[in-house]
Amino acid sequence: MQFLVIGRDGNDKEALARRTAVRQAHLALGDEMEQSGNRWYGAVLLNENNDMVGSMAVMDFPSENELQKWLDREPYITGGVWKSVEVIKCAIKKPWKFNRPQSFFEKYV
Repeated sequence: MQFLVIGRDGNDKEALARRTAVRQAHLALGDEMEQSGNRWYGAVLLNENNDMVGSMAVMDFPSENELQKWLDREPYITGGVWKSVEVIKCAIKKPWKFNRPQSFFEKYV
């Protein structure tokens, strides 16, 4: 089951510093999630000045419980970067059109 996860950073003066402090850990976990097949897509959200203000990811987990286990580990959550997180269940049609061959997704869809 797929989930669209939208994390929005705080807008206080220390927000960028918090993001920067845990960014490498966030990217490393993202790479791990990509290798396991749990992360399908990800992007940084930008404001009108092209400053990083949040993130989005399309994740795939067998259950909401497994999704929560990832969220419990996510450095942007544990590091206080994302001040709000929205999770929306979704179904991705033909995800292989974007970044991986169809064969990768056949075991998930």
